[in-house]
Amino acid sequence: MRIDRGHFGNVRLDGLSIATIYAWPGAVFEGDGAMQAIIDERADEGQRQALVTILHGGETEEAKTHWWVFHAMSSTIHDPVFAPIDIEVDVARRRASVVVPGLIEAAGRPIISPATGQEHRVRIDFPKGIEFAIAEIGSGSTKAGGAIPLDLDDTYGQFYAVRLSGKGVLRADT
Repeated sequence: MRIDRGHFGNVRLDGLSIATIYAWPGAVFEGDGAMQAIIDERADEGQRQALVTILHGGETEEAKTHWWVFHAMSSTIHDPVFAPIDIEVDVARRRASVVVPGLIEAAGRPIISPATGQEHRVRIDFPKGIEFAIAEIGSGSTKAGGAIPLDLDDTYGQFYAVRLSGKGVLRADT
């Protein structure tokens, strides 16, 4: 995730990037997952503490953000990593790439119709969701090493812009 503009209290977070790696043995709501936060190495100490708090669901009302839920459903919380994060995202085109050297290489792209070879455009409108209001859906591939190794190819991907607070997703109608 790239933070175009944001803050945590009086700590500005503009221009920083974050990533999280999660894994569960079954459905998320069954718990026993593992998580690790990755924080942009450019963040100063105050920004690092703010971002770790956010990604661990701290100072969030119960179950109001996906970070709170995912943290609550993870019995293993690895120490955060502070590293360079190279991220490019184009939500409308359903394309993204994320590289954290030695830790993550991920790419997102549109779903391609096997019948026509054309790009599908699929959206989820989630009026009361804890992650987003509207997401473009695509395909994603991720290779991650470190504490939570992943090797995912052509799996589900979401592309969205979001405004969040400790009370959840901020929507135009709220």
